[in-house]
Amino acid sequence: MRSGLVSNGVAGQHEAISSPVPNVSVVVPVRDEVESLPHLLEAIASTLNASNLTYEIICVDDGSTDGSAQFLKEQAQIRNDLKAVILRRNYGQTAAMAAGFYYAHGKAVVTLDADLQNDPADIPMLLAKLDEGYDLVSGWRLNRQDAALTRLLPSKIANWLIRQITSVHIHDYGCSLKAYRAELVADMNLYGELHRFLPALAYIEGARITEMAVRHHARKFGRSKYGLSRTFRVMMDLFTIAFMKKFLTRPMHVFGLWGLISMLSGGAIGVYLTWVKLAFHQDIGDRPLLILAVLLLVTGVQLFCFGLLAELLMRTYHESQGRPIYRVREVVMGSGTKQLKIQN
Repeated sequence: MRSGLVSNGVAGQHEAISSPVPNVSVVVPVRDEVESLPHLLEAIASTLNASNLTYEIICVDDGSTDGSAQFLKEQAQIRNDLKAVILRRNYGQTAAMAAGFYYAHGKAVVTLDADLQNDPADIPMLLAKLDEGYDLVSGWRLNRQDAALTRLLPSKIANWLIRQITSVHIHDYGCSLKAYRAELVADMNLYGELHRFLPALAYIEGARITEMAVRHHARKFGRSKYGLSRTFRVMMDLFTIAFMKKFLTRPMHVFGLWGLISMLSGGAIGVYLTWVKLAFHQDIGDRPLLILAVLLLVTGVQLFCFGLLAELLMRTYHESQGRPIYRVREVVMGSGTKQLKIQN
């Protein structure tokens, strides 16, 4: 019997969701993986049953065209451990993961790919690490079984860049095998390609994060459906994360600062040109400095206005949802320690 977050057990094959609140929800984004799915479902079920964990499997079909959706619907009708969430079209991996999080009811949430490259046998190890007090445990594919030039090298460069910008020092942002506390994923909204930056988003929410080396297998069927074609969008989302990390609740500090610098610079150039005009009677109408002064002043005013608008938007964002600007981990009272969920 396991204590802490993933305690309680279950006997029998596919008796996963007999408990009202399962120990773990396993979220699997799926796109054209009909050959892998039977092996994946059985591997997850056998691993978690052997570990005496109550569980549910949530497979989110992201616009498959190879029969994956039909297979999941058929399996969901005969298995009580499976939820099949069928999206209307291909929305992307971030949307599929967000849908999986929405339908998850476990005390912990584990994500992994449907292509059998992540090993479900590693799930109990991640959950045990979660029980040590962490909010997110990220998998680290220490020995990746992917092509060196097209997959490993770009991944290493991307991971280094993300670490430098987000200051969250984990080795493998691209590994889908991760374990989360349920209250953590409930507090994160995903857009764009943000599923790649879940550790950074968790860090913004004040989460305790660690990583563990996990197994990685060569792909057995088909080819990757979520490739490097989204590189540009990922880079744009990285800049979004960098901004959110520092200025989510105080955007005026960045827009206002640069606006003030721009206005002061333009004003200083304007004063200099005025002095040249009045003191030395020089013509300043055809000087590039005059154009630069006007440009800096206008840009400064615009940046300052952007900062004010961003402040209003942030206030609307927090106040309309009753969303506080802080996160409470726990409250200690006279009778002991009371755990609190992160406020939404």
